[in-house]
Amino acid sequence: MAEPPGHAIAFAAPVNQNVRTINPSSAVTTINAITIEGAREHNLQNISLLLPRNRLVVITGLSGSGKSTLAFDTLYAEGQRRYVESLSTYARQFLERMEKPDVDLIEGLSPAIAIEQKTAIHNPRSTVGTVTEIYDFIRLLYARAGIAHCYRCGRPILSQSIDEMVESVMQRPAGSRLMILSPLPANPMQGVKQVLNQLRKDGFARVRIDGKIRELDSLVDGSAGPANRIEVVVDRLILNEKIRNRLADSMELAIARSEGHVSVAFVGKHMEAVVETLHFSENAACTRCGVSYPELTPASFSFNSPHGACPHCDGLGTTKNFSPLQIVPNPELSLREGAITVWAHRHSVAFGEFLENLTAFYGVDIYTPYQDLPDAFKTVLMKGSGGRQIPFTVRENGRTIKKMKPFEGIIPQLQKQYAEAVSPAEKKRLDGFMAATACPHCNGSRLRRESRHIKIDGLSIGDLTSRSITGLRTFFNAFRPGGKRGLIAEKIVNEIAARLLFLEDVGLSYLTLDRPAHTLSGGESQRIRLATQIGSKLTGVLYVLDEPSIGLHQRDNARLLDTLMNMRDMGNSVLVVEHDEDTIRSADHVVDMGPGAGVDGGQVVFQGTPAAMLEDDRSLTGKYLSGRLEIEVPHRRRPTDRGAIRIVGACQNNLKDIDVSFPTGVFTCVTGVSGSGKSTLVLETLYRAAIRSLQQLHLTAGGYTRITGLEHINKVIDIDQSPIGKTPRSNPGTYTGLFTPIRDLFSRTPEARMRGYKPGRFSFNIRGGRCESCEGDGIIRIEMHFLPDIYVPCDICKGKRYNRETLEIRYKGKNIAEVLDMTVSQGLAMFQNVEVIRTKLQTLADVGLGYVPIGQSATTLSGGEAQRIKLARELSKRGTGNTLYILDEPTTGLHPDDIRKLLGVLDRLVDAGNTVVVIEHNLDVIKTADHIIDLGPEGGDAGGRVVAAGTPEAICRAAGSHTGRYLKKFLRRR
Repeated sequence: MAEPPGHAIAFAAPVNQNVRTINPSSAVTTINAITIEGAREHNLQNISLLLPRNRLVVITGLSGSGKSTLAFDTLYAEGQRRYVESLSTYARQFLERMEKPDVDLIEGLSPAIAIEQKTAIHNPRSTVGTVTEIYDFIRLLYARAGIAHCYRCGRPILSQSIDEMVESVMQRPAGSRLMILSPLPANPMQGVKQVLNQLRKDGFARVRIDGKIRELDSLVDGSAGPANRIEVVVDRLILNEKIRNRLADSMELAIARSEGHVSVAFVGKHMEAVVETLHFSENAACTRCGVSYPELTPASFSFNSPHGACPHCDGLGTTKNFSPLQIVPNPELSLREGAITVWAHRHSVAFGEFLENLTAFYGVDIYTPYQDLPDAFKTVLMKGSGGRQIPFTVRENGRTIKKMKPFEGIIPQLQKQYAEAVSPAEKKRLDGFMAATACPHCNGSRLRRESRHIKIDGLSIGDLTSRSITGLRTFFNAFRPGGKRGLIAEKIVNEIAARLLFLEDVGLSYLTLDRPAHTLSGGESQRIRLATQIGSKLTGVLYVLDEPSIGLHQRDNARLLDTLMNMRDMGNSVLVVEHDEDTIRSADHVVDMGPGAGVDGGQVVFQGTPAAMLEDDRSLTGKYLSGRLEIEVPHRRRPTDRGAIRIVGACQNNLKDIDVSFPTGVFTCVTGVSGSGKSTLVLETLYRAAIRSLQQLHLTAGGYTRITGLEHINKVIDIDQSPIGKTPRSNPGTYTGLFTPIRDLFSRTPEARMRGYKPGRFSFNIRGGRCESCEGDGIIRIEMHFLPDIYVPCDICKGKRYNRETLEIRYKGKNIAEVLDMTVSQGLAMFQNVEVIRTKLQTLADVGLGYVPIGQSATTLSGGEAQRIKLARELSKRGTGNTLYILDEPTTGLHPDDIRKLLGVLDRLVDAGNTVVVIEHNLDVIKTADHIIDLGPEGGDAGGRVVAAGTPEAICRAAGSHTGRYLKKFLRRR
């Protein structure tokens, strides 16, 4: 096995008494352990180990050391494969199939569930409520215990029995005169004449037609004409105690003719003027307006069902329309400077004259910034002149003349173009001027009008789901309906409250149930699935999690760990890939992978208790946790008085109209609890405003009053964790531009020059040098229907992507395919003397990617690796200084030793005169920052404020700063 001879495998008590050390020559099967022998998947070095069952096991180690390979590609893949294999052939065709991992033996394996970081929810209909299934319980609650309210007058609507109706009428003063009316349902198959003839045959004498009493005998000739509303006068009474039975009989007769409805009209002495009308219904109907509701079901509150969805937006809650914000993304520009992007390509003399005529006609200056133009003129630009004649300059018969005609308006023009567009490219271009806005009919609630007026304690279902998880818990803890509603609601409310508690326990108390699922970060999405799994209360399952602490503030870490331990205590095995110190210390068992990354990793450096790992000199993780190695606190902070980008009145999403300064030329960390507004401030406000001001992209940037200080930067770069490519053809070599000089180098070899090969010969994307059998992919997909698709190496090129002639060209004994298979570190050794290649490889190594193959498919890279590759590409460019770099949690997936390398790279950027702004929770990064902006104090509505700003030492002294409370411990280590 991977451990040196004599190294015992220690398990946390009380497991070790039931587990024996694996002998390389024999396989041990025990009910309390998962046995792995000979794991060789990816870079695993034929390792063997035992993992205790029903325990919290953490796998840690350097990036690329094989953690995810062991956890997901080996244990989870095999558990999932075995489960699917147990199903019928018919069922298997609908399920994702996983290939058998390269391992000799796995025993003691439970059915496996993976909870990964990746946000796989792209359905715009999915919300936090639907993903967690809490919304299903709330729909059931509203269908069974909700009270309908009239959407016209707002009064409660309740179905009533005959006795309740009679009792309501009898409460009126004695001697009151009244008529019992039966409103006839509309029947398009019958005219008024036929209806009246039928009523006469049935023995009725009077009707009320559109509010006027008419004798049926007087309408024999059909003189009634068309009618909107016909009511049969069933009876006329004077109210007293003796008429109770007659009143009940008359109301029953009226209800029988009108599908459950009856009206009681209180009239004057001679039955002439109606004083008041009461409406009753065996169904739910408003007693004042007559509005009735169909029978309520859970589907009535589902925006995925036609019974509940708003018919105007089809349950999406938004409609897409041409938006002035998209048409004028930068209102600081004038019309002459191209503020209106629709007109950006129009530079003709005639168009210039049109603009001058239009602005002169309305008395505005063509050089005035759009944001300062009168609102009335902006309306004319967008919606047109409304029939008012505007002067236009046209050329006819070689002469320039002026004509008067209405100005149609930009939005009507775009709507016409969109309706007439045929090509997808044209529609896509016009889509850029459209924005999703809340549906004006349902106000974004997604539900039809009737569903929005069913209420519990005065709240509609939309009002309830727009509250935060914490707010919902407060509501349901106090929700105590009485009578029948209470009995119905009790079990439903208990289920809702339990699931809300699970969400709060994983640090998501700031989320709302109506938040679209596709807007969640990877960490939020993972923790939502984690909370859902806890609610399922499964036992005997192997849960495999990928860094659940991502995006979580230290304050919420303890609650997350409690959640993981609850899953363990329910009788499950919890396997976590993690770098977080608190999680590692709380584990029952730790596996430390290494000793290096890539081909230098894939071995078990240590396994045992966390306490034992701290004492083991072979564990790099143990050295950092014990303090023998650490990321040092800088001896001095860079000054923050050399200029700043200042945002005034930031109010996007939950930001509370705050003023924030980002010092330039320094390293700034934006911190705060989850949901406090960090991404909104940095990505949606600062980045968009900066990039718009620099005119690199047309982006809308709302949510602030003004921004100053952008003259201190000349470029802005957002380095996020999105993939560097969507196809397997993209790789680190092609993305960083490294592959181009490598191809040039191969084309300059003597053999290539003799054959006349150009650089394009060594590209696998174009004809000539690539293998045409697989078109440069190196693999061929074989569809297996109910079995998983099989990817096999190309029979012709054996997976090398190139044809035989191209592979004959070698540089230092290596052909182009072998170079692509080399890691960055190996490439550095080979191209040490080729500066243009060495520089790009060195930047990849500097960000901790020395283990990554140059030609590794982009689709197999993690988000953290993709982000560091983007960072390396920027580093390899010739720097101009004065660049604003923005990174969102760059420590995702990084070991402390990798974080140390990353910080060195970021320091290089700042020392070159650039500004670096990082959204981060990692305290090792926060303590090295020159300036910190701490948002909070809580998440969601309780966040969006600046709790403190200044150096890390200043943050520690700030009252109410959760970050400062945890940061003190890290600063004491200096």
